[in-house]
Amino acid sequence: MADTESVVTLIDSTTSKIQQLHQAFIELESHSAISLNLKWKELEEHFHGLEKSLKKRFIELENQEKEYATQFKNTQEMLEKRKAAVVTKELASLDKLQEKRDSALAALFDQYKTCSPEVIADGEGVRNVMADVIPEDKFRVVPSNSDLDVCPTANGNAGIEHPSELVKLCAEMDAEGLHKFVSDNRKNVNSIREEVPFALKRAPNPFILVLDSLKGFYTTENLGSKKDGNLLGQRRTCLMLMESLEQLLADDARDSLLDQQIVTLDVKEKAKVIAKEWKPKLDHLDIEASCGNSLEAHAFLQLLATFDIISEFEQDEICKLMPAVTRRRQTVDLCRSLGLSHKMPGLIEVLQNSGRQLEAVNLAYAFELTERFAPVPLLKEYLKEARKVSQVKSGSMSPGTQVLILSTRYVLF
Repeated sequence: MADTESVVTLIDSTTSKIQQLHQAFIELESHSAISLNLKWKELEEHFHGLEKSLKKRFIELENQEKEYATQFKNTQEMLEKRKAAVVTKELASLDKLQEKRDSALAALFDQYKTCSPEVIADGEGVRNVMADVIPEDKFRVVPSNSDLDVCPTANGNAGIEHPSELVKLCAEMDAEGLHKFVSDNRKNVNSIREEVPFALKRAPNPFILVLDSLKGFYTTENLGSKKDGNLLGQRRTCLMLMESLEQLLADDARDSLLDQQIVTLDVKEKAKVIAKEWKPKLDHLDIEASCGNSLEAHAFLQLLATFDIISEFEQDEICKLMPAVTRRRQTVDLCRSLGLSHKMPGLIEVLQNSGRQLEAVNLAYAFELTERFAPVPLLKEYLKEARKVSQVKSGSMSPGTQVLILSTRYVLF
């Protein structure tokens, strides 16, 4: 605007100077015997030509400025519309995803209403995501009213004679044999997992049996071989036994336990010794590298929950380990068992700030914190970061596919 005003002022001053020059020529002519009229007309025509050319150029530039302003405005409006369209599509995709999750949940609950198949709790990747949908009564212990060892069958009925190998090992308090049996039958680990709670109930002291089974979790031979298949299998067995043992303390099974089958002060003291041996090994755990899927941290936390010895450790220290297990399907129940529900807002913030928005959404739903941590902005933030990664890594999975696969593990929550 300032440039336009200066140009107009320049044009006006040019006209004024032409007039002043004309007056000067008239005065000169009055003092001279030679007529300058002809020369003045030539000069006047020259200056008027310059003035006309300047005005024409000024008008052209003014029109170009208006045209550019219009194009800029149209481009801005187009970009805003495209941005709004992208946001609308993302929200629509999230709505469709929610519908698919709800449908999958309903179908799976119908399918598993009378039976409860389960997968190995290895938590590696997303290949076992859909198998995480398990009814709450997955480990319900069926009392036996006869001398036969019985357990729930595929159709939910009891009373059929069951192979008693696991029952025999538990009755004999054979921790080493228990590990070997599970290792030799890894292909049938799903059915074994269902039978273990029932078999543990036949042990004279199931808590001591499980504590004995933990001796091989850390040894001098396996400290540096975390990727060894046998070691991983042994650790998963330890974790499965502790989870199954916790089922015996459920309200529907506690009354049927004998006095020597409940957790005593002596048992707690032995569990504390093991926990204090394990804790220093986790002090240097790389939380980021574990990606929320640390088997070692999970086993330690499960040990505290199963034997109710969380009071032996500072809650802040325990909370520092939680980001190492947030991708594992047992995380929510584990947090509640450890009495850490009130610490969830801080944990969700940690996950959000470290780019793990999907896990943050899972915990927000589980602990009813969606008003404070709105899922849609978290998912949009995740999609934004996923796009950046996909631009760097060619051939990477699209953000929409990642959300569809990974978020399925959070259907129950």
